Amino acid sequence: MTATVQNNYVHQDRKTCSKNPFSSIKFFVCCHGFLQLSQLLVSGYLKSSISTIEKRFGLSSQMSGLVASFNEIGNVVLIVFVSYFGSRVHRPRVIGCGALLVCVAGFIMSLPHFMVGPYEYDQSIASVYSNLTDICQLDGTSTTLNNSKCTSHSTKATTHVLSFLFIGQFLLGVGGVPIQPFGISYIDDFASQRNSPLYIGILYAVTFMGPGVAFILGSAMLRYYVDIDKIPAADVILTPKDPRWVGAWWMGFLVTASVVGLSAVPYFFFPRAMQKEDSETETDNKARTDLISECKPNPEIFQHLSLIDFIKLFPRVLLKNLKNPVSLLVILAQVNLSAMVAGIAIFMAKFLERQFSITASMANLILGAINIPGAMVGIIVGGAIMKKFQMSLKQCGAMCVIGMVLCIFIGLPIIFLGCPTQTFFAAGHTPVGSEEVGETISKCNSKCHCPDTAYNPICGYDGIEYVSPCYAGCEDVSFDFRENKVLNYTKCSCIPGSGREGFAQPGSCGSGCSHLLWPFVVLSCIAGFVASTTQTPSFILILRSVEQEDKSLVIGIQFMLLRVLAWMPCPVLYGRVIDSTCLLWERKCDSNASCRYYNNTLFRQRYLGLQLVFEVAAFICFFIVFIVLRNQEKRALNNHSPENQTLTTMVENGEGSSV
Repeated sequence: MTATVQNNYVHQDRKTCSKNPFSSIKFFVCCHGFLQLSQLLVSGYLKSSISTIEKRFGLSSQMSGLVASFNEIGNVVLIVFVSYFGSRVHRPRVIGCGALLVCVAGFIMSLPHFMVGPYEYDQSIASVYSNLTDICQLDGTSTTLNNSKCTSHSTKATTHVLSFLFIGQFLLGVGGVPIQPFGISYIDDFASQRNSPLYIGILYAVTFMGPGVAFILGSAMLRYYVDIDKIPAADVILTPKDPRWVGAWWMGFLVTASVVGLSAVPYFFFPRAMQKEDSETETDNKARTDLISECKPNPEIFQHLSLIDFIKLFPRVLLKNLKNPVSLLVILAQVNLSAMVAGIAIFMAKFLERQFSITASMANLILGAINIPGAMVGIIVGGAIMKKFQMSLKQCGAMCVIGMVLCIFIGLPIIFLGCPTQTFFAAGHTPVGSEEVGETISKCNSKCHCPDTAYNPICGYDGIEYVSPCYAGCEDVSFDFRENKVLNYTKCSCIPGSGREGFAQPGSCGSGCSHLLWPFVVLSCIAGFVASTTQTPSFILILRSVEQEDKSLVIGIQFMLLRVLAWMPCPVLYGRVIDSTCLLWERKCDSNASCRYYNNTLFRQRYLGLQLVFEVAAFICFFIVFIVLRNQEKRALNNHSPENQTLTTMVENGEGSSV
């Protein structure tokens, strides 16, 4: 009778709890997925517009990589405090406060647009309303584009722009500190053991939508001219296909900051602890005392320590968990995978632009609509496979090994799938493999008085791209007066050709292999899908290989190492590698700004080759994990064999003392 009353009491308590959505772990998973999507929408949008920001403010890839990685600094600085306060604070409310800080960071990163004047490109562009200084002026009256605007004011403006980007990124990192560690540990504490892997897999998959939506948003925003708020659209002469085009990169930050602010609201209504979710194998006969204990957060060994004592103890506990071979090797594998993802997220759009001669908007659309959703599906599939087969730790390790082998096998061919370097001519540069042509061109335009810094690319009938009509020796231009655009350039003394001698069209010649774009995209998408299936099993390997009281701390250690070893240095490393393939730099104030032309072959080999190195390193780590887990399983089976159990019983009964 007592058991029946107690059971009814439990049912009544659970029924009351279920009426409030903020007492449901499923609702928390939904809210946390939306928040992480929104948070990554802000950081992902910066990555989608990084090449545009480079062009707008004259940044090298190395500098833009430094900006992109700066948000990790604030994250790493506070990770120890997050580990300390993880068992002491109201986790949902702290997550909400962090989200509001991310919102502020997004608005700050849009400020550089409002601080500087209108975008100024090469004003020698030929149009109905401008002069024709970009064509060959035999009388020597052409206007030279010089560095006269390199004043102290312009230098300070660039410094201020970078300062606001760095501050915004730093605050973005600080605000994101509690979001993932607190959210994942909260879910793992109050979700059933059977559903926890699926929830985490869904959570990671939904958060992958953040960068995907960010790249799609970037594709939409970059279709608008950067100064759309300052000049009428009818007065914009450039088009998105023009190499000098700069899209409205700043508008996306206003949108994403507003969304993340909205997603922060529900977290102020979740309880500090909630009823633990029942799994399918649990019954409804739990005692009231069990229910109460489940509603309380798990006590941790650091609960009684002061902050100073915790900081002193942190290195010791860190070393203890790093001695765990499984968790350490899995974290190192995730570091390598994160390093690979960093290169894709920050510079893949730029790679597609340069390699296959597509617009920044199109490159972002491909990443946001194809590659990132492919990775998201891979994460869901990985979590679903784990739930269906209820995998052991060794099986999780085997799944990670197989995923990385397939990723390397599929991704290896794309290193050889690309475009050759386009042939172009500029001051101080001759076409690769065409030194004789370069000497001829230098002689034929020697009387044109071409400005060194002019940049108005045209494509000659000879297949060579010239940085301006002046360098092709063009003396005349044809206009479409109704649409205010250049149709072609004529009387170009440096351009030979049968029947079309001296003819050139505005714009870049391109790399000439756009037909290879979609095979490249398909292969890279499949490789990303396969690699993403390792995300959930690798994370479960970490959670299940450490002690319960160390779980929150190990999650913090994991994210700290991912940031310190991958997300902080790798964007700068990728940027440095990309800059090393530059053939022609834009010059501003007697220093290099952004790169105008790359050696496409070296760009492809070094950029994709670096990613392959990280993939192989991740495979090695997962393979060693599998070997360790297999050996542990063998030892466990030997310890539980009938012979060992009989011997243990004899020893306990005092019968085997002579053995």
